Amino acid sequence: MFFNFFLFSLIIYNALSDVFINLFSEGLAAIGITNMVALEVGAWPVWGHLVLGFIVRDFIQWWIHRLLHWVPALWEFHKVHHSVIQMGFAAHLRYHFMENIVYRTLEYIPLAMIGIGLNDFFIIHIITLAIGHWNHTNFNVNIGPLKYIFNNPAMHIWHHSYDLPKDRSYGVNFGLSLSVWDYLFKTNYIPHSGRDIKLGFPDVDKFPKGFIKQNLYGFLKSRKSSGS
Repeated sequence: MFFNFFLFSLIIYNALSDVFINLFSEGLAAIGITNMVALEVGAWPVWGHLVLGFIVRDFIQWWIHRLLHWVPALWEFHKVHHSVIQMGFAAHLRYHFMENIVYRTLEYIPLAMIGIGLNDFFIIHIITLAIGHWNHTNFNVNIGPLKYIFNNPAMHIWHHSYDLPKDRSYGVNFGLSLSVWDYLFKTNYIPHSGRDIKLGFPDVDKFPKGFIKQNLYGFLKSRKSSGS
């Protein structure tokens, strides 16, 4: 929690972001692009661009989340999050810092193109953070028809299931805040109450337990896989 939500996010990542954004803007200006906004939402009501930004960002993150499971090198980093074997809201705080870099890098341009500013992004981030905590709680709550729109603990626990369907070995239920994408793209999977299912992945018992070793694991594993 201290590293991901404070030290890295507020200090290291923000500093790198400023450098990246300045270089990116200068690069666009060099080829004659001074404004990359394709949809100007500034004149919309505040709630309008917050809702638009929330939906667009969640859709982008759904695809990024799938990439974390599909791309072997990214999966090695994402394993940190899936190494939890007991569900609880604190599971939402356990992830590799490389995920921040992947998510923010790939979502930056689409959000910038619809005019989502820093203030909007901050509000959206706080809302999605709260939803993420809720999805990782060990509650089994039936939210009725809303389950087809919003992610929830009963759905997300199956994303962390140790035993995945053979035809979906890369994962299920990739939604972060919204579940609608999983239902649209047929990646939804809730066979029954998942309250007591086994969590993790094959050989999770051999996964490093310490903070430093978990953060080094993805780099070392990717380097080993590449043969360097």
